[in-house]
Formats: sequence, C-alpha cells, structure tokens
Amino acid sequence: MFSIIVAAGWPIWPLLACSVIALALVIERFTSLKTLKVLPPKLLDETITVSRGAVPGPDVVTKLESNSMLGQVLAAGLRALNANPRCTEEDLRAAMEASGRTVAHRLERYLPALATIASAAPLLGLLGTVIGMIEIFGSQSPGSGAVGSGNPAQLAHGISIALYNTAFGLIVAIPTLIFWRYFRSRVDEYLLNLELSGERFARHLNALRK
Repeated sequence: MFSIIVAAGWPIWPLLACSVIALALVIERFTSLKTLKVLPPKLLDETITVSRGAVPGPDVVTKLESNSMLGQVLAAGLRALNANPRCTEEDLRAAMEASGRTVAHRLERYLPALATIASAAPLLGLLGTVIGMIEIFGSQSPGSGAVGSGNPAQLAHGISIALYNTAFGLIVAIPTLIFWRYFRSRVDEYLLNLELSGERFARHLNALRK
C-alpha cells in the first residue's frame, strides 16, 4: 500500500489528509450527537413535572442546563422567568429561541467540513490523475528510455499508477458523503424535536406565569 501511495505521487497526500480529517470528524459527530446528549427522552416531562408547582431555583436550572442540549433550551426559559416573574410570553420565547440557535449551531458543527471533503476528494483525485498523465505522456520522446517509451506495457503501468489518485479520491468521498447525509438527517430530526419541545415548554411556562 505504501509503495502505491509513493508511486501515485504528491497529489495523493492531500487526499490522505482529507481521509484522516474526515475520519476524525465522523468519530466526533457520532460522540456529540448521541440522543442522551441532545434530546433525552423523558427530560421534558420531568422538567414540566418539577416546575408545575413553582419555578425551580437557580441551582436546579443550572443542573438542567448542563444535562443536555434540550436542557439548555428549557433552562433558558426558566432562567428568564426567574429573572423576571412578570416577563411577557414574547420574552420567554425569545430567550428560548436564542438558546435554540446556539444549540442548532453546535449540532451543525463540522457538517460543512464533511460536505466540503466529500465534494473536494473526487476533484483532488482527478487532479492527481491528470498530473500523472501529463507527466507520463510528457516524458515520451524517441530514444529517451522514459517510462512507456516504445513499451506499451510500461505505458499502461504508468497510466494505472496515475489512476490510483482517482480511485483513492472516490474511496474517500463516498463514505464521507454517506456519513454527511446521515448526520444531516439526524440533526434535522433533532432540530424539529427541539422546536416542538420548546414550543410545548413555552406554553407550560406561560400558564405558570399566569
């Protein structure tokens, strides 16, 4: 494998860097987008139950905020109500929406980088192949003794080496694209559920405020 990489020339090294970065980002996203870290199943119902009689104190709100991303959104509403018990419904929703935008940014982090790698890897592979082909055919001259000079077998071997770049570019791009689509759909689902949970909790806080 190392001999193939060396034979493919310098254009394959950016592809190797892309593959390492893509792998690191995929592992990071799998770790960060776990359901318990984003949207614990029973957290909303438990928070509504706890705050049904009165607004929880700052300690409880801080603990809720550190629980998960959903907890951060819910805590924003409770903190706004603690700061001003007579705040309007619009103020409550604004506080929760601001927290929701922060959470959305964290959920979508690194996804553009994955999309960029998935798009750029085939082009980098094609660039490597084109450069390799230029070097192969540019070296052809009568009596030069260069690779492929008067020897079809050597010429075919040189072309196959150049095509390694295209193959490696596709090997990097295809899995990266699949993971990007998977994470994109997962984030969209999380955002929808966060929005619905925030809307339900906002109605609960509005009733509590009255």
